[in-house]
Amino acid sequence: MPPHAYTEDQLVEQPAVRLFATLGWHTVSAMEETFGPGGTLGRETKGEVVLVSRLQAAIARLNPTVPDEAVQTAVDDLVRDRSAMSIEAANREVYRLLKEGIPVSLPDHEHGGQKTERLRIVDWGHQANNDFLLVSQFSVTGALYTCRPDLVGFVNGLPWVVIELKKPGVPARAAFDENLTHYKQQIPALCWFNALLIASNGTDSRVGSLTADWERWVDWKRIEREDEPRRVSLEVMLRGTCDPTRLLDLAENFTLFSEHKAGLVKILGQNHQYLGVNNAIASMLEARKLGHGRGGVFWQAQR
Repeated sequence: MPPHAYTEDQLVEQPAVRLFATLGWHTVSAMEETFGPGGTLGRETKGEVVLVSRLQAAIARLNPTVPDEAVQTAVDDLVRDRSAMSIEAANREVYRLLKEGIPVSLPDHEHGGQKTERLRIVDWGHQANNDFLLVSQFSVTGALYTCRPDLVGFVNGLPWVVIELKKPGVPARAAFDENLTHYKQQIPALCWFNALLIASNGTDSRVGSLTADWERWVDWKRIEREDEPRRVSLEVMLRGTCDPTRLLDLAENFTLFSEHKAGLVKILGQNHQYLGVNNAIASMLEARKLGHGRGGVFWQAQR
């Protein structure tokens, strides 16, 4: 077998890209990215972390009755410079806009004057109405350095998922220590829009929020049910967290910001919490439909 077959790209990255494709993501490599409106991603420079043309198209599609000027106002509000804020505060601000919509002023033809309407950025309930794009080798230039995360998952043009990979035999923690921590320092704008971070060497895979230290990064061993065999692999991680429907659910319903003495903390639901809550809700709905009243019990221990 030729030496290149043992590289991180061949052993870990390319299988991950193929898996994203099977999950319904469009995939593209930015290794040889060209720039401008007709370029690979439509970016003007490597300093841009949002794919503005895709964001603009998504907002227009999800808000078909509003004028182009209102769509552009929403785009400008979302991608504005937040460098004066901490990345945690910037991330929370963006998250609130995604959840609540972006307020814009529109003509009130019925009563005269102006009215405020919130434009949707994400269709949380229908994943097919959103644009999912996985970009490999996405270069971003910060104040001092150009960084190149292995994989970045964009939802409606916004970089929600950042994945750093190591070849088998190299600890997954190295991706956290050497790369993801570096990105937060050198290209913080990429973190303003982040939903989750993943570090993996193909077998050991962990997911965490942008504020979590390594000890709070967790694995994802089951996809559908709590009684599944436990499997620790990048495939289970990606199917469990980056399937479009699950990713939207994790971002909308299993993400929490909490103020602490040490600062603002972003908390993601863990594997057992995600499965337990969703299965309990499904059981309750089934019990209500059948009328037997047996919804089941979900035990949750804090640690």
